[in-house]
Amino acid sequence: MVPHTRADVLAWCRTIDDGPWSSLAVPERITYTSHDLVVELAAAAALTERVRLWSTIVVLPAHDAVDMAKKMASIDVLSGGRLTMGIGVGGREDDYRAVGAPFNRRWARMDEQVATMRKVWSGEPPFEGADPVGPPPVHGDIPLVSGSMGPKAMARAAQWADGVDGPWTITGGTVGLIEGVEMVRQAWRDAGRDDQPHISTSAWYALGPDAGDRLKGYAYDYLRIFGPDFAQAMADRASSNSAEALRGLVEECAAAGIDELFLVPTTADVSEIDRTRDALGV
Repeated sequence: MVPHTRADVLAWCRTIDDGPWSSLAVPERITYTSHDLVVELAAAAALTERVRLWSTIVVLPAHDAVDMAKKMASIDVLSGGRLTMGIGVGGREDDYRAVGAPFNRRWARMDEQVATMRKVWSGEPPFEGADPVGPPPVHGDIPLVSGSMGPKAMARAAQWADGVDGPWTITGGTVGLIEGVEMVRQAWRDAGRDDQPHISTSAWYALGPDAGDRLKGYAYDYLRIFGPDFAQAMADRASSNSAEALRGLVEECAAAGIDELFLVPTTADVSEIDRTRDALGV
């Protein structure tokens, strides 16, 4: 989520779509230097043909559910049905204050919003006498993945989500990863579900010259909203700054049962993709 130009967006989308990557993910921050998630996903839908597109994650309670349902369905249509919508409540009150949205009852409101979006996608009018809100998603629905951590959040996700995107590996470590995966699966079992949740996680990483400093600087800048002590502690833990470390992370995630690992680059330089391919041997 580094600042980037039109040329950067074009290059990253097209290079990722050329392979061998499975997905292209776009995050959301409001009070930050990143582009708008909806705009960037729409651009990716037009610039790619193969990869799945993910929002990781839409801070849904900061938005109107009907409006977001229409936007996401439109992106799904533009992409030919390749969208997965990761949603969550976020943890930054500044993002809510910036758009005039209440910070309280975030989880309960998101549960209600999920039901609203699925009604919109099914063709049900938003109120009596209104026309339906289109377009419908290509496959009739859009997969929903909950950005969650902790047993209560997992239990809520198991009521409506198709999977969980957890923060277990964001700094490159894997402490708690196996336990997190089992927590998701247990939540699905407790909810009486016999399907398997799609489980994903993300990791910041850096390769090439000054990788260590770049990774720590990125982590600190991203997390400084939570205070300098916390940001520094997390930055000091950031460890995916070499080919060996990145390969080890991928292997540990696969062994733990992670279905998809989102690699989050800390530079706008598109040559990082080539370095990543070389590091992973793909």
